[in-house]
Amino acid sequence: MREQITPDRIANSIRLLRSDHEGVFLIVEGHSDKLIYERLVNKQEVRITIASGKNNAIKALSILEKENFCRVFAVIDADFSRIEQQIPDSNNLFLTDEHDLEMMLIKSAAFDKLLKERGSEEKIAAFSKDIRETLLKLGQEIGKLRLLSLRNKLDLKFEGLKFGKFIDKEKLSINIDELIRSIKNHSQKLSLDEQQIKQDLSVISDENHDPWQLCCGHDFISILAIALLKVLGTWDTNDVKKEDLERELRLAYELSYFYETQIYTLMINWQSNHHPYQIF
Repeated sequence: MREQITPDRIANSIRLLRSDHEGVFLIVEGHSDKLIYERLVNKQEVRITIASGKNNAIKALSILEKENFCRVFAVIDADFSRIEQQIPDSNNLFLTDEHDLEMMLIKSAAFDKLLKERGSEEKIAAFSKDIRETLLKLGQEIGKLRLLSLRNKLDLKFEGLKFGKFIDKEKLSINIDELIRSIKNHSQKLSLDEQQIKQDLSVISDENHDPWQLCCGHDFISILAIALLKVLGTWDTNDVKKEDLERELRLAYELSYFYETQIYTLMINWQSNHHPYQIF
């Protein structure tokens, strides 16, 4: 079904709806984005359309912009756009403050609420370091590998990667050699030179990127799931599923947290420039 969704079809679906809906249209990447944003915006005024992908969202918006359709805007994950300085040029396109929507939620107090609900009070109190920063440091190492794959067109496969192979659940540390080996085998790229990848990762490390722009939310949550087994909690593996943690994080996110973000400020400015149309 996803393959059949094209930018033209998305744009056309919005065209067909504009006579029935006098408010604005928001294009988002996926279903989980819709679940969050429909709680943040005025649902009477904003109709949300799922584009099934970042490129679809950007292209569908562009099609409608060329027709001077002023009641549409889109929100996409920043991914590595800021790091690579490849930010799309549109006043109607907004990027998440952090790498993606999940990281934006993690940076907020929603993460603290999730941790309080899921973690062991004693183990959290005994943990000597900042938990959010510790998980972020581990997650950015995988983010560097994602960035390297993007830059060098390595086509590495991260979906379905077993984090337990390179994240030590006892020490909550990462083994970079095992990470490289795991992703190489998981991606079936057996000809890749592991030492070369390690050198290339070192170059990215030297670039000193903001970890909040490097770390992918799904990676962070996968590491959190491992941390809750031993270091931060006493859960059984079957009781800590990444999908459940992501859902609980979304539910813990409040409108007041959104008010503190840059993307909210950008949306407010858009709203001011498109009177009388309302987002909030």
